[in-house]
Amino acid sequence: MKAVRVTGYGDVDKLEVVDIPVPEPKADEVLVNVKACAINNTEIWMREGAYGSGTKSGWRPEGVQFLRIPGSDITGQVVKVGSSVPQSMVGRDVVLFPFASSGESGFEHISEDMSFIGSEYDGGYAEYVVWPAELCFDMPLPGYPESAVFSVSGLTAWHMVNQLQVQAGETVVVTGANGGVSSLNVQIASKVFGAKVIAVIGDLAGEEKLKELGAAHVVSYHSECLAEDILNVNGGPVDSVLDVVGDALFDTSLRVLKKGGKFFISGSAGGQQTNLDFRTLYLKHITMYGSVLGTRAEFKEMLGAISEGKLVPVIDKTFLLEQAKEAQVYFKEKGKLGKIVLLP
Repeated sequence: MKAVRVTGYGDVDKLEVVDIPVPEPKADEVLVNVKACAINNTEIWMREGAYGSGTKSGWRPEGVQFLRIPGSDITGQVVKVGSSVPQSMVGRDVVLFPFASSGESGFEHISEDMSFIGSEYDGGYAEYVVWPAELCFDMPLPGYPESAVFSVSGLTAWHMVNQLQVQAGETVVVTGANGGVSSLNVQIASKVFGAKVIAVIGDLAGEEKLKELGAAHVVSYHSECLAEDILNVNGGPVDSVLDVVGDALFDTSLRVLKKGGKFFISGSAGGQQTNLDFRTLYLKHITMYGSVLGTRAEFKEMLGAISEGKLVPVIDKTFLLEQAKEAQVYFKEKGKLGKIVLLP
């Protein structure tokens, strides 16, 4: 089969297109013919060594083991099953839950042995992938690329909004709102939970599209008075902030939160370290959250919302599998709205 492997830490020259044998499913696994695989920050940061370049460079203590096939947002068709899997699964169109762990229900995403497909296991930058049958779910939409854009970004976004227990009528600020996670944060917070969303982006050319996704207001982080812009359009402080930017907007986020407000971070594209005056936290009674991914129950809830049309896929561009280098370079460019998808 054709596959793209990461040969080590570095730039996109560490991605190689190879022809390797089709993997065999173990007893509890299925073999999936990959039809689409969306790109996430995770596989790029893994290659670049952003999680570290030695031990603890991935999701487990031993770090990423190269050679590795990346890719975690996977849809495809089951073409073969392991000995303990019902033959009836053959032919099913599925979306893959993106990690395995032994954690109890509701806590599987924080289990010490949580292992990510595309990092600890070979992933979807390939024509075929094997994965436990119990972690394969029916696709929520008829199209493979459309169904592939939700797994990691959608699960992370759903968990963020769910953890905050966002209530209808509350105001939520979503930073980096044109990205994969945050464009879904806009949809989930507004269309599923009923919140009023203020979306923060760079180029206001994307304003109308974000309003179609559910944003009540759209502001630019290029503004010299961003905090005031947010406070003005809301008529006062906001209830919560869903952040994927980190340092670049951290001060602004804390400034616009009401007393008793909530701050949730799941990414740090704008800086991984920041300065924090603890007095801001305790004097404003701010609650802080941090997380990635979510639970299987949340994944099922999200798939249900997608199938009901409450969440819509947003795809910026597709690439062929052998164009993985170009796709990852394009992924890092600013100004996109939605996901980048590889088509094996």
